[in-house]
Amino acid sequence: MIKYWGHSAFRPLQEDIINSVLEGRDTLALLPTGGGKSICFQVPAMAKEGICLVITPLIALMQDQVENLKKKDINAVAIYSGMHRNQIELVLDNCMFGDVKFLYLSPERLETEKFRAVLTRLNVNLIAVDEAHCISQWGYDFRPPYLRIAAIREFLPDVPVLALTATATPQVVADIQDKLGFKKENVFQKSFERKNLTYVVQFEEDKLGRLLRICNRIKGTGIVYVRNRRRTREIADYLNNNKVSASFYHAGLDTATRDKRQSAWMSGQSRVMVSTNAFGMGIDKPNVRFVVHMDLPDSLEAYFQEAGRGGRDGNQSYAVVLYEKADIIDLKHNHQLSYPALDMIKKVYHALGNYFQLATGSGKDRSFDFELSEFCHQYNLNHVVAFNALKFLEKEGYLMLSEDVGSPSLVNIKTRKDNLYRFQVENPVYDPFIKLLLRSYSGLFTTFARISEIEIARRMPMQLNDVIKNLHNLNQLGLITYVPRKDKPQLVFLTERLDVSSLQISRQHYQDRMQSAEKRLNSVIDYVSSTNTCRSQLLLAYFGEKESQRCGKCDVCIERNKLELSEFEFRKVSDQLQLLISDRALSLEEIMPKIKGLNEDKIIMAFRWLLDNDRITTTDDHKFIWIKKDTDKKD
Repeated sequence: MIKYWGHSAFRPLQEDIINSVLEGRDTLALLPTGGGKSICFQVPAMAKEGICLVITPLIALMQDQVENLKKKDINAVAIYSGMHRNQIELVLDNCMFGDVKFLYLSPERLETEKFRAVLTRLNVNLIAVDEAHCISQWGYDFRPPYLRIAAIREFLPDVPVLALTATATPQVVADIQDKLGFKKENVFQKSFERKNLTYVVQFEEDKLGRLLRICNRIKGTGIVYVRNRRRTREIADYLNNNKVSASFYHAGLDTATRDKRQSAWMSGQSRVMVSTNAFGMGIDKPNVRFVVHMDLPDSLEAYFQEAGRGGRDGNQSYAVVLYEKADIIDLKHNHQLSYPALDMIKKVYHALGNYFQLATGSGKDRSFDFELSEFCHQYNLNHVVAFNALKFLEKEGYLMLSEDVGSPSLVNIKTRKDNLYRFQVENPVYDPFIKLLLRSYSGLFTTFARISEIEIARRMPMQLNDVIKNLHNLNQLGLITYVPRKDKPQLVFLTERLDVSSLQISRQHYQDRMQSAEKRLNSVIDYVSSTNTCRSQLLLAYFGEKESQRCGKCDVCIERNKLELSEFEFRKVSDQLQLLISDRALSLEEIMPKIKGLNEDKIIMAFRWLLDNDRITTTDDHKFIWIKKDTDKKD
């Protein structure tokens, strides 16, 4: 632990999970965001001979973890859609014949012929499935390719599976174990309660003004989440103009800009990051003091993960949602747009094939520059509808859409050192160029190195166009593999182009997913609309923890605390009142004698709070009745 991770002790549950894996048992670990999930597979994998397969759909997180492991002198590699075929071959060779300890894979890569041919030749010690909720159709980010993970277990019958997720309802917990073929149910679950995190929901029409007051009142680092890329810049500008240091972040920025802004925020040079949900995966900054959502999230799972980036150091932090009535309308509208009609999804898929001039049966694993606006203009498609159709096709495993731009150029030397030397002697015009490459970048014979054509041009010196020409020429001569920098978003076909009639999206399956998403959306609306139940209790109940205590700090609890009633006294009134007027209306004169155990003043206090917070209402004849809600549960 100390050698690689710098810790002398485990966090709660980590050691139990690790021991379960070392004993060869299939294990499901539910640890909240920041709970140290990666340690749970990295430690047992390092303790055993062989290689650990880590399956995750998040390429950015994959790349981040590989880099972090390499910094610890742990050999880790990744394979994901969009990589050059020579990159993939080199990675697999290193896994078979080198000392690789971790192979990160997107789930789609498990089914490729190349990987299946190599799989049985690898000494696999563990299969780690990150973001395991993606395997359940009841989960908030269901991805059908995850269902195919269990198929590789027949090739590795004695290798345990460790499934990891930060958010899962009880239904999803059961589904994960079933879909991954667990030999026996085995769940380690840390409570989702975050005692140092105060949840606040504020109905607010002047959101910018409220945000500024939050930034001025709460000292320290913060994250502000919005849906729209344009608004990330606008809100960051507003904060900067009001003397709050802020930056903005979204997937449309090039890699260098994103890295620079992330580093500035991590180091404290920039105090507030305004971002879409593209920001946060793999970010482990312990001292985030507030997380503000300016727009409503699609699900409580997503909200819990994003809000959970606050207060990882255990100190007091705040998770704030600012909303107004229009936000609920927008949320429902976005839900409708997120599920284009099946015919529209098929139309977009067909248009894609024509756009890239792919014949049916071709295109598998090919990557293309892709500008969504150009595509929509050419085929007269609504931008939002087309984007959501593509995201649906992505989750179904037909394609991958990468919005990242500015990925660096890569070079690997394919030939042996003696062949390269002979080429340099026979082609002196290339000799200084190749020598500079070898001096500037290490590992060119064994891996793909990131290069900068601009830096090479400066050092030679040489015109940039001539550098690029030389690299292309050496690539064509078979001496190197040159993967040029990508300046546009990429679209990768994960399967060969299919005839539209062969797209396997069942109508029932589509309806089930849409209805599940609608239930999650309604849970978000219930969460922000509720004024009688502690915010922490609402979240915990959603994730199956029904017996939690009030936090005493959220906006609902603070209002309740003003009653000068103890928890016991308030419950005594509330419980009796709910029984009395759940199914029939009574007048105040009828109610008061029936409430036992408290004086009249305290009964009136509780009564007034329940009335003000829409838990009871009056009828036309001035009687009172309990308002039944889905969120009804003990306060």
